Amino acid sequence: MNKTDKLEKLIKSIMADAEKDGEPVTREEAEEMAKMEIKAGAIKNYTESTAERKKGREVKKDAVKVALIKDIQNAISLLGFENLKVINEQRELSFDYKGDNYSLTLTKHRPPKEKQA
Repeated sequence: MNKTDKLEKLIKSIMADAEKDGEPVTREEAEEMAKMEIKAGAIKNYTESTAERKKGREVKKDAVKVALIKDIQNAISLLGFENLKVINEQRELSFDYKGDNYSLTLTKHRPPKEKQA
């Protein structure tokens, strides 16, 4: 459907609605209202939401994971790898080996679900 078809359809709709309300409009008035409505639809409304955003949930520290990362860090440092960095004290460390950068990620898996009979 091209622009003129859309405009014509909107003009007829405006005229019919106005007649139903008991306040008929001329074709020129309906055409002007239709053009204004089309222009208004093309305008983007970039307003900031006033709703308060939810804060991320607080992550509890897992003492076992922190200890494991420290132990792995100590072991890697004994091997003499360069640029050893703890990226996340519960999850990830990074280091250089033979000119390339590597990272290790620690994942604690959930226990398997029990199957119901």
